[in-house]
Amino acid sequence: MRRLLTVACLCAVIIASGGAARAQGQEKQAGPLIQLAILLDTSNSMDGLIDQAKSQLWTIVNEFATARKGGKSPDFHVALYEYGNNSIPAGKGYIRRVLHLTTDLDKVSEQLFALKTNGGSEFCGKVIKAAVEELHWRKSNETLKVIFIAGNEPFTQGDVDYRIACKAAIKKGIMVNTIFCGPYAKGVSGKWKDGAMLADGKYINIDQDRKVVHIDAPQDKKIAKLGTELNKTYVPYGRKGKESAARQKKQDSNAESTSRGSNVQRQVAKAQSQYTNTGWDLVDAVRQGKVKIEDVKEEDLPENMRKMTMDERKAHIEAKAKEREDLKKQINDLNEERNKHVAKKKRELSKSGEDTLDSAVIKAVREQAKKKNFKFKEEKEK
Repeated sequence: MRRLLTVACLCAVIIASGGAARAQGQEKQAGPLIQLAILLDTSNSMDGLIDQAKSQLWTIVNEFATARKGGKSPDFHVALYEYGNNSIPAGKGYIRRVLHLTTDLDKVSEQLFALKTNGGSEFCGKVIKAAVEELHWRKSNETLKVIFIAGNEPFTQGDVDYRIACKAAIKKGIMVNTIFCGPYAKGVSGKWKDGAMLADGKYINIDQDRKVVHIDAPQDKKIAKLGTELNKTYVPYGRKGKESAARQKKQDSNAESTSRGSNVQRQVAKAQSQYTNTGWDLVDAVRQGKVKIEDVKEEDLPENMRKMTMDERKAHIEAKAKEREDLKKQINDLNEERNKHVAKKKRELSKSGEDTLDSAVIKAVREQAKKKNFKFKEEKEK
């Protein structure tokens, strides 16, 4: 009996080891990845910070779209937390995980626009600890894993020591960047710089109420129009289809209502590989091998496809895919021209000043990405 138990235990160990080896092998074979968790203070004084996050999300996405590692474009996962909000129960530390790490950038935008400020106690250590422990961070050291926490109260508040939380983060290879909304020296005395240094991060201060200046370019109107046309190439299917297509359209509207610059950046972002919607768009799902058109139930198809033959359905998806690639190329070509125009105007204006949220994030990520062998194109308009 003892021998049987020993053999069984050995088999279990071998099977477990094999499973672990397969998991490690799969992770090694996985493509380059950037994982970004954004932790936003949503207390009363932070309306300006939330507005910057809403308006500059797509600029940040477009920066990451220029990244390459080994010639490959990385996947991009974003998570979102809010903290310091009295609407969240005290028992939860005034902290809420808004989104797990996700590739659904429309959902990130949707949730940013849903955030409301309501004064409270800002527990930085506690929200960092939550992000480190709750999110599914890839274990590979080759992955760029970063946390950005922004706020304006001392970093020392709460029952979780920020020093312990930051050290736990870097132990998992997660760098913590701190963004203090206020004067540089005040953030230093409030231990925001200390928190960043403990987790190989960068300390930055911004004026959360500063408005980002958009430089108009001749290509703006055409880019915005092509972005609207791009939406027509999406083929919603399944349970999430209609809802997600409506979300896509709504986030166009949100970006447009925020600023002309935000809308242009969103349309450019939709033309990048990081903007993918395999969970609800049949074109992305088929192209990336997530589903086969033959396996999609008739009732899950849009009405105009239900009466088509199988060959007609395939041809329809192929036509939409081609149309999308053509539109993406047009948008990216126009954006290249636009970037040259904007760069020239910036040199003429010689603008300088404090960072805004997007430029703070981009500067830090560029610097940290080099350590993971990521490369970026030359800097574009922020």
